[in-house]
Amino acid sequence: MKVKIYHNPRCSKSRQTLEILNKKNLDIDIVEYLKSPLDINEISNLLKKLGYTARDLLRKGEDVYKNENLSDKSLTEDFLIDMMSKNPILIERPIVVSNGKAVIGRPPEKVLEIL
Repeated sequence: MKVKIYHNPRCSKSRQTLEILNKKNLDIDIVEYLKSPLDINEISNLLKKLGYTARDLLRKGEDVYKNENLSDKSLTEDFLIDMMSKNPILIERPIVVSNGKAVIGRPPEKVLEIL
């Protein structure tokens, strides 16, 4: 089975999720999204697979979230997606995609839902 993980190796939840995937002997495509930021279309596609809005995918504890006042409810979906493409640290992690579905690995065992 082929799976893709949007991974941050510095994140413990991301590392734990990758470990779960490795134990399943899956064909894993690892995308270190901080090194290779996602474009607007990739983020939009992930949102559809997750069933999330852009606001749902934002990491609200990040400095850029606070500094750019991203809690402002008047900000559009397109603006938030653009901000995530320019500041990938804003994207919640890890995201695992398999069989046309996606899930956030929080807790890491949640990825088992789509395998």
